[in-house]
Amino acid sequence: MNNAYIKSTAVLAAAIMLSLPSYAQFGNILNKAKDAAGKAERVKAMVTPNETVKADLSIPVSGKIYYVSPNGSNRNDATSPETAVKDLQKAIDLAEEGSAIYIAEGNYLGKLDQGYIEVKKYLSLVGGWKSDFSERNPVKYITSIRPGAGQVGTSGSHASLEVYVRGKRNAAVLIDGIAFDKGQYNSYCSYAPDDARTGSPEGCETGRLLIEGENPPVPKVGGAPIGKPLLRGEVEGQVTIRNCTFVNGYHFAIEMGCVAGHYDVYNNVFVANRMSACEIRGMNPDHNLCSLDFHDNTVLFTWCRTKVQESMGVGFRFMTGLKKVRVYNNIFGCSNLGAIERTFVDSNAAKEAERITSATNNLFFMNRNNMTEGAADLVLPSGGGKWLFLAASQFEDAEQLKEYEGNKEMAADENFIKAIDPAYLKGYMGINIKSSSSYDPNSAANQVNRLFGMNQQGTEIVRASMFANRYPYEKAFDLFGAVSGYGAQKP
Repeated sequence: MNNAYIKSTAVLAAAIMLSLPSYAQFGNILNKAKDAAGKAERVKAMVTPNETVKADLSIPVSGKIYYVSPNGSNRNDATSPETAVKDLQKAIDLAEEGSAIYIAEGNYLGKLDQGYIEVKKYLSLVGGWKSDFSERNPVKYITSIRPGAGQVGTSGSHASLEVYVRGKRNAAVLIDGIAFDKGQYNSYCSYAPDDARTGSPEGCETGRLLIEGENPPVPKVGGAPIGKPLLRGEVEGQVTIRNCTFVNGYHFAIEMGCVAGHYDVYNNVFVANRMSACEIRGMNPDHNLCSLDFHDNTVLFTWCRTKVQESMGVGFRFMTGLKKVRVYNNIFGCSNLGAIERTFVDSNAAKEAERITSATNNLFFMNRNNMTEGAADLVLPSGGGKWLFLAASQFEDAEQLKEYEGNKEMAADENFIKAIDPAYLKGYMGINIKSSSSYDPNSAANQVNRLFGMNQQGTEIVRASMFANRYPYEKAFDLFGAVSGYGAQKP
């Protein structure tokens, strides 16, 4: 799309015009020629003066391209690699809607390093660029949002990245090539394999995760237990989340709402997230306006809500409010309760009957903390107040799945096993949960209770050999491309 191309297009258009019999036809051709020239100029403008930077036409851009680098200055205008700003939030604030923001390798903590970033415009956030923007590889040149203990007091109630945008149903939001991790922000028991209270499998980085309200009498590492997702938001429009890494999320990896439009979540790696890796709900009274595709992702070690390990802990949750949801070509491994959950039922019976939920061509690997009771690749309501656990081979019996073909248990794939941190996997395979209780009839409380005819009181202690321990952040990137044809591939 250079000047020569534009010139040749104009000559061709002029030749065609001479053969047309009417001014109306002449006007149509002229307008098309103008549109072609304008498009060429727009594409040309997307390429910066730095000839090593090439425009990626798969990235939605209707505005400018802005640049962010740890080597930049917030006094710059961010419109070229040479004038990059150093703060991602600064670039977001500068950019007009429809722009793309190219983000070089480095860790970004928001304005004044507060630990969170906010997006309130239709933008494309594109990480994984080399420091000079000459090459892009999200697995090699890591663009991260990794708050630490120092951000506990400044991030407040915010997720690591928050996206709240409404008003344009056909406009796009892209989150591409960003690594999220809260392994330094969360609070864990210190690693002490000889102390059963800490839940420290041999070789892990830390002991078990601590949750809000818990204060055990053991040394701790990290920051604080605060229940905020890695990525949160509500969007009206076309949302794409790809080539990202979500690690050590305390309270969901992705927790978002679809106001209207379509979510496409693919080629991401999710490791060691609590509650669920992905929960996206519909928010429009007309569920026909909301849909979701979750595909070609690798989801590993999704942990339950508490150390008792009895609720949540699912890789993907089918939520209500979305007319059509498709889950395909993913790897779901080591989900603490189950891989896929289809337990939410729309209170409107007519809407529930119209829902189209599918799971096809997924690989499943050791899902459920108690493997002696069988795999839990799909979790359904039992009708009796408990859960119904299905293996991949039973999906055809699940009436909730419109399409169910091609799902299977994964064999012990050597490449996949090698890509997982061995100590973490060994710890998961050996999970042991013990419960003990004690009763002192002569305690002051029990003596008073007897006096008033009240129930006696005891204490119960639950100890888990492992629970949401910190996963080694760098190891998560090894999962890209671990299995050909399934899960996240190298971008």
